[in-house]
Amino acid sequence: MINYTIYNNKNSSEWVTFVHGAGGSSSIWFKQIRDFKKHFNILLLDLRGHGKSNYRLKNVFKKKYTFSSISEDIIDILDKEKIKKSHFIGISLGTILIRKIAEMNPKMVKSMIMGGAIMKLNLRSVFLIKLSSVFKSIVPYMWIYRALAFIIMPYKNHQESRNLFIKEAKKLYQKEFLRWFRLTAEVNPLLRLFRQIELPIPTLYVMGAEDYMFLESIKILTKKHRHSKLHIIPKCGHVVNVEKPSDFNESSISFLKSVVKK
Repeated sequence: MINYTIYNNKNSSEWVTFVHGAGGSSSIWFKQIRDFKKHFNILLLDLRGHGKSNYRLKNVFKKKYTFSSISEDIIDILDKEKIKKSHFIGISLGTILIRKIAEMNPKMVKSMIMGGAIMKLNLRSVFLIKLSSVFKSIVPYMWIYRALAFIIMPYKNHQESRNLFIKEAKKLYQKEFLRWFRLTAEVNPLLRLFRQIELPIPTLYVMGAEDYMFLESIKILTKKHRHSKLHIIPKCGHVVNVEKPSDFNESSISFLKSVVKK
């Protein structure tokens, strides 16, 4: 079972589950914990091979990594803790996992907050994945990860989030990186399904105005999906919760409270 941490709030029955992205860990939510635990019970987790799950799961998951199997890791934690329903907050690839959980077990998902959401790959991101695929078994994975981090988060004001993800990625090892990288093969058909079929779950997309890789597709998506809202944070890149935590926290908590009241 993957590593997780719980923060209880005796005055609330609402749960918020945080899901980080590839190469990160639960530590990327350090700017959210203080504000969110005032209002909700919190579940933080480290995806398989990441954070403290890295050491516990070194020899456990020998089966093929899929979005379904990784989503099941998260569902298993909620089942173990008898959490029947939770709000989910994700960043980057974590948003894909949250949407997959909603597909697999919609009754478990009360609402979704998608930070730096990935719901469509543009031509540039497709090219980067194909280029990375060519070199993934030849060069050290950190070279690839560092290059991707600079491409996705290129500006000076993205430096903190870029450095954080590079620091966390160093805790992975080559084989683990390759397992996660193979997930890119199933990304496009999965994202196409997500765009075509909207689930009746309140969803807030929180995107940086400078997230040039993924923002435009989210703008189009939220115009079509009536259960979705879009909040764009100015002068902010891909990792919105790290770069603009006050804006991210305020907009997210406000959204969650509006869902709870319904």
